[in-house]
Amino acid sequence: MKFARVWIPDPEEVWKSAELLKDYKPGDKVLLLHLEEGKDLEYRLDPKTKELPHLRNPDILVGENDLTALSYLHEPAVLHNLRVRFIDSKLIYTYCGIVLVAINPYEQLPIYGEDIINAYSGQNMGDMDPHIFAVAEEAYKQMARDERNQSIIVSGESGAGKTVSAKYAMRYFATVSGSASEANVEEKVLASNPIMESIGNAKTTRNDNSSRFGKYIEIGFDKRYRIIGANMRTYLLEKSRVVFQPKHEPLSIFCDLMGVDYEEMCHWLCHRKLATATETYIKPISKLQATNARDALAKHIYAKLFNWIVDHVNQALHSAIKQHSFIGVLDIYGFETFEINSFEQFCINYANEKLQQQFNMHVFKLEQEEYMKEQIPWTLIDFYDNQPCINLIESKLGILDLLDEECKMPKGTDDTWAQKLYNTHLNKCALFEKPRLSNKAFIIQHFADKVEYQCEGFLEKNKDTVFEEQIKVLKSSKFKMLPELFQDDEKAISPTSATSSGRTPLTRAPTKATKGRPGQMAKEHKKTVGHQFRNSLHLLMETLNATTPHYVRCIKPNDFKFPFTFDEKRAVQQLRACGVLETIRISAAGFPSRWTYQEFFSRYRVLMKQKDVLGDRKQTCKNVLEKLILDKDKYQFGKTKIFFRAGQVAYLEKLRADKLRAACIRIQKTIRGWLLRKKYLRMRKAAITVQRYVRGYQARCYAKFLRRTKAAIIIQKYWRMYVVRRRYKIKQAATIVLQSYLRGYLARNRYHKILREHKAVIIQKWVRGWLARTHYKRSMHAIIYLQCCFRRMMAKRELKKLKIEARSVERYKKLHIGMENKIMQLQRKVDEQNKDYKCLMEKLTSLEGTYNSETEKLRSDLERLQLSEEEAKVATGRVLSLQEEIAKLRKDLEQTRSEKKTIEERADRYKQETEQLVSNLKEENTLLKQEKETLNHLIVEQAKEMTETMEKKLVEETKQLELDLNDERLRYQNLLNEFSRLEERYDDLKEEMTLMVNVPKHGHKRTDSTHSSNESEYTFSSEIADTEDIPSRTEEPSEKKVPLDMSLFLKLQKRVTELEQEKQVMQDELDRKEEQVLRSKAKEEERPQIRGAELEYESLKRQELESENKKLKNELNELRKALSEKSAPEVTAPGAPAYRVLMEQLTSVSEELDVRKEEVLILRSQLVSQKEAIQPKNTMTDSTILLEDVQKMKDKGEIAQAYIGLKETNRLLESQLQSQKRSHENEAEALRGEIQSLKEENNRQQQLLAQNLQLPPEARIEASLQHEITRLTNENLYFEELYADDPKKYQSYRISLYKRMIDLMEQLEKQDKTVRKLKKQLKVFAKKIGELEVGQMENISPGQIIDEPIRPVNIPRKEKDFQGMLEYKKEDEQKLVKNLILELKPRGVAVNLIPGLPAYILFMCVRHADYLNDDQKVRSLLTSTINSIKKVLKKRGDDFETVSFWLSNTCRFLHCLKQYSGEEGFMKHNTSRQNEHCLTNFDLAEYRQVLSDLAIQIYQQLVRVLENILQPMIVSGMLEHETIQGVSGVKPTGLRKRTSSIADEGTYTLDSILRQLNSFHSVMCQHGMDPELIKQVVKQMFYIVGAITLNNLLLRKDMCSWSKGMQIRYNVSQLEEWLRDKNLMNSGAKETLEPLIQAAQLLQVKKKTDDDAEAICSMCNALTTAQMRLRDRKDSPQLLMDAKHIFPVTFPFNPSSLALETIQIPASLGLGFISRV
Repeated sequence: MKFARVWIPDPEEVWKSAELLKDYKPGDKVLLLHLEEGKDLEYRLDPKTKELPHLRNPDILVGENDLTALSYLHEPAVLHNLRVRFIDSKLIYTYCGIVLVAINPYEQLPIYGEDIINAYSGQNMGDMDPHIFAVAEEAYKQMARDERNQSIIVSGESGAGKTVSAKYAMRYFATVSGSASEANVEEKVLASNPIMESIGNAKTTRNDNSSRFGKYIEIGFDKRYRIIGANMRTYLLEKSRVVFQPKHEPLSIFCDLMGVDYEEMCHWLCHRKLATATETYIKPISKLQATNARDALAKHIYAKLFNWIVDHVNQALHSAIKQHSFIGVLDIYGFETFEINSFEQFCINYANEKLQQQFNMHVFKLEQEEYMKEQIPWTLIDFYDNQPCINLIESKLGILDLLDEECKMPKGTDDTWAQKLYNTHLNKCALFEKPRLSNKAFIIQHFADKVEYQCEGFLEKNKDTVFEEQIKVLKSSKFKMLPELFQDDEKAISPTSATSSGRTPLTRAPTKATKGRPGQMAKEHKKTVGHQFRNSLHLLMETLNATTPHYVRCIKPNDFKFPFTFDEKRAVQQLRACGVLETIRISAAGFPSRWTYQEFFSRYRVLMKQKDVLGDRKQTCKNVLEKLILDKDKYQFGKTKIFFRAGQVAYLEKLRADKLRAACIRIQKTIRGWLLRKKYLRMRKAAITVQRYVRGYQARCYAKFLRRTKAAIIIQKYWRMYVVRRRYKIKQAATIVLQSYLRGYLARNRYHKILREHKAVIIQKWVRGWLARTHYKRSMHAIIYLQCCFRRMMAKRELKKLKIEARSVERYKKLHIGMENKIMQLQRKVDEQNKDYKCLMEKLTSLEGTYNSETEKLRSDLERLQLSEEEAKVATGRVLSLQEEIAKLRKDLEQTRSEKKTIEERADRYKQETEQLVSNLKEENTLLKQEKETLNHLIVEQAKEMTETMEKKLVEETKQLELDLNDERLRYQNLLNEFSRLEERYDDLKEEMTLMVNVPKHGHKRTDSTHSSNESEYTFSSEIADTEDIPSRTEEPSEKKVPLDMSLFLKLQKRVTELEQEKQVMQDELDRKEEQVLRSKAKEEERPQIRGAELEYESLKRQELESENKKLKNELNELRKALSEKSAPEVTAPGAPAYRVLMEQLTSVSEELDVRKEEVLILRSQLVSQKEAIQPKNTMTDSTILLEDVQKMKDKGEIAQAYIGLKETNRLLESQLQSQKRSHENEAEALRGEIQSLKEENNRQQQLLAQNLQLPPEARIEASLQHEITRLTNENLYFEELYADDPKKYQSYRISLYKRMIDLMEQLEKQDKTVRKLKKQLKVFAKKIGELEVGQMENISPGQIIDEPIRPVNIPRKEKDFQGMLEYKKEDEQKLVKNLILELKPRGVAVNLIPGLPAYILFMCVRHADYLNDDQKVRSLLTSTINSIKKVLKKRGDDFETVSFWLSNTCRFLHCLKQYSGEEGFMKHNTSRQNEHCLTNFDLAEYRQVLSDLAIQIYQQLVRVLENILQPMIVSGMLEHETIQGVSGVKPTGLRKRTSSIADEGTYTLDSILRQLNSFHSVMCQHGMDPELIKQVVKQMFYIVGAITLNNLLLRKDMCSWSKGMQIRYNVSQLEEWLRDKNLMNSGAKETLEPLIQAAQLLQVKKKTDDDAEAICSMCNALTTAQMRLRDRKDSPQLLMDAKHIFPVTFPFNPSSLALETIQIPASLGLGFISRV
């Protein structure tokens, strides 16, 4: 058919794709084809066979992970599918029926980690993408399910990756099964691989590390399917490489290493001993014989050493435990063909012939079983049987037989053996041929290809002759190891086989030991290599036939070891050789395509008409197929499936595509017509609209033109008038300006003239005065000088007279007497002068003091008003006052003492210094202010930066501390998990020991492949419990409680203490950081504030208001206490209606007071803000500008005016302050009025309460409601007047009022319902009491009725006296634990009783023991409680309700121990009554830690339980089921069937997951679990759902499609909707689904350009690069999410509001032996 795509042969690419350009008709010899590269080709058909080219599969099947799912099964389809998966998708594994095809990528891939192993563990083989782990899991599962041994056969060329695949398979078994002993056998098995590779591998032309031997490793398992040991057998060790060494003399080195005699070894290497019946000869041998003998010895030593290593490895892997089953891993060489093929290639290809035969038979058997199971007529399939080739090799007179016969001949050679082969098989066997140009070679037609073998060396390699004398020389070595290597081993089968050193397979029948006779060992030692290899191969085939085989075929993609490079020629050659194409051929010969009826119906529903659809899916499919495919031989109907011949699925796909294409065309046609009609109508409507608007526009334009014309005329008229008027106005204004300037000029000249004359007169006056004063001063100076000169002359004369008179004694005496008087006078004069001087100094000092005081006073005044301006004023005033005082002092001094020039000089000097000091102070003040401003600015900036930095650091450190705390918490909880695992292990070992002692029970129980045992028994023991004689230990004497490992327990306690200390250190560090930030903020906000007496008075008023508020609140509390104490018992009882009404009203009053208190606080904040607003706003901070203004004022003489302005400003500020004071007084008065109204309201409430208490209950309720309505009405009227000016506030108040009224109505309805319910209960109780009284009266005699007086019934008030404690006897402890924990049914407790009732009962028992100060009773009860909870969880640990119930009660018990511990941190939310119930004698902090650890273990067990419940649902519900029907169709599948996406019975859907989540949530809510803990459980559940879904999505390429992404996003939206319904959006569960959401988005975005890649990287920030697959995968991080990860759990403190004294113990619990205290 035209446009059909076909495959044609190509010499380079093997197969090429082409498309038909013309329909093919029978008889055509040429096909017109169009190649993909764009060329046209005429393809000639073979005239003999006339076979048409192979058809290509539809695009939907390209890249399938199972080759048998292809509609057309042939070589090009297989090759193309492998190439697409390997090159385009980077997938190296593909299924081919039962075979796993593994292509070597020559690159490390991140698909072998432990997370991948866990993902494949427990999964069906068809549900995941092909992988070596899937094959290993299938083998492990079949071993456990069918109790049959398994084998994994790994084959391929050298360098194809056989050994690596085998190692990964063994790693999988070691990981999923674990070890049954402490010896860690799985690690030994993995560690043996590098040992064997180091001595058995070699570098070849095709592989750098090629295994030159085959090995079969049996991994043994016990009854629980855990590894207990292993055994290794090797085949055909290639020894020929040992003898190819460089040219040198190694013999002396060899002898030194071996410790043998050099001469003796040289002798026997060149001689040979011949023994006859009578004599023994020593004969020299030729050089060729000596060389062959040397090579044989070297190979023999290598083989012995290899076997010795294998023997010791097997000894290390041997286990004394009995083996139950095994899985064998065969790593053997594939088919080999080289340019020169010798004996080794012959043996390898012989082994592959045997394996291929076994493989063909197994595939044929599976096909036959499938057909028989579906009850389809079985027709014999012709497949290639290679038994003739095997007979040619191993039968009598076969190649091996003739080779052994020739080896026995004394003069046998390779040539003679070749002639025998020609004579025996040439022209007699079709598979044997002789080369044309050679007489020393032969050709065998193997199943894979023809191989030419060179006969040279066959005999020598088959003999492998080693002389006995050489062996004896080696045995005489001084090293002990050498004789050990060459000991005769009776069990040896081959010198190259490891079975001699290994144990016999445990499940294979041992071979019968033949009775030996003398000389038999010598003959057995002389068996040829071919004979030994044939025997070991037969033994291997027996082992494989006794097991269920699994096949792995390794393919080498290219010979250059380039990563992800595919060579089609080499690939096809290996596919033909490894049997993959044979599998395809066998499948294609029958019915390769198989569909279930439901899958067929879902896929091809579009090909059916409505009338064809019947209720029976099977009959519907039959009817449709009879119409679609006329040839009934093309399909068969089985019991559950439809079988199709090759190509029929492609035909159906074509019909489906044509039908969908026709439907698409019809839809497109209709939609396009509708769009064009809509477009035409829109265009027509738009044209009409445009025309209407254009015509209107034209009319408007014409009208506008007319209006403009008329307007232009009017404008011209007015414009011309305006121009003339403007010209006149300009001239008039210019004339006036000129006149004004001229008159001003004349006036100014006249003024300047008068001013100059006045100033000239003033200057003349001052000059004339100065001249007169100068003349006077000069005259006075001359007169004084003359007087001085005259007086000096007169004084000299007097001095002479005095000297003459002094010479006489009498004169001296007279003078002496006068002198004393004169001295006294002078002394008095000096004293007077000193006094005057002191007075002057004091006066000067007082002036300085006055100056200082006035300066300070001025400074203080200016600081109150304006700080900077005041400083300038003070400085200016100080200068003026100093100048005035200095002038006054100068005048006084000149008037009083003219002679005191020193004082005047001193005063002048002081004046200068003062001025200089003032100027210096001004300059320093200016500089200091500038520095202060600069420093303040810097400090503000630094404080801001430091605050931001500290806040950032604080946030970062807080986040880091939180992360560290979570890590520590997770580490600690992992330690607890490890501790519980060790306990499980200990209990398992104890159970095993008990079972070993008792009689074992036969049978087999299947366990999950991911874990050996999920059950565990939690045991608890402490130092206290070990020293006490607990009654629980005597109850079951058969079981002894083994104490806990105290060292481990102490280590855990020590670790807990360290974690607490680290937590405290982190908390202290966090507090310190916060304090630093607060201090920095306080420093930044610290500013000087001016406070006045008025503000202090207002603060006192506020304090008075607050004190009055507190008094009112205290009065209310006292009123509550008085009413509770003095009222009647029936009124004050907690359950009485009056009590409830009273408490409600008191609560409402207290709430009102709280509201008023909040209003006072708001007013207080407003007062503070107004105080801050009082501060001056016009202060100037720039000192430079201030000084400049002062300097200007000094220059202009404006200081006085500035001072007056400051005074006015001060007065203005004082007036503002007075107004603020008055407003504050008014507000305070209003607050006093409100407080007075509240007092009155309180009094009214008290009066109403007293009145209500005297009314009956019903009237009391009505009166309270009536009062509430009255109060609301008054408030409504008040607020209506208050909000009359603001309608919005009034409307909001009305809305809030309506809400309160609605709430009151609801409360009223609830109370009515409660009253009716209580009345009914009262009637029932009254009826029961009456019946009981009647029954008692019937049993009492009449005499007793008369004699005994009737006494009134007194009902004790237990509620009042009850202290919230429960008393029990010590011997009843086990009964208490048994009834309350061990035998309690969670479902009944959760439905009928209050949540957490067992926890409350246990705590009340602990309270009583604490009340008695009985530490032994407390310890015993707590220990028994913890151990009993662990027993319950061990017994029913897989029941979600049980685990949830005890998790809730354990947390509640822990909260009770905290709430009533007496610690202040836990007593904040307690009532006074609850605080009275606190523990008084014991500190149970250690037991709180133990209970917290127990809660963590229960939480982890709860997570495991819900994970086990959810895990089977997740993949089916989230990925496979089509929630949106029709988005994605069902694709055809191969032999490895995947789980169907059709919602059949038994399959899980998204609704199943949601129902299960609802079940979990409702159970946890019924059990009263803490809301925060429920959020953590939900977060963990959603993480499990997201992780498992994403992991399966990453491992299943068939799910990676746009439609599946849309399906996942819809499913996630349904989960988010569930979170919204449950109010759990803030639980963090949605964030755990983010990787899955981003993966779904990734499936739907475009991924072609670099921009797309960048957008994907920015969008998918929660995915790793390996999960996005956008980068090189070898450097990628972990691929899968850890689905087993458990978030660290926390138990936030959640105090209970339930009063312990109100708790009632139901009789259903069977706790009648405890009494309430």
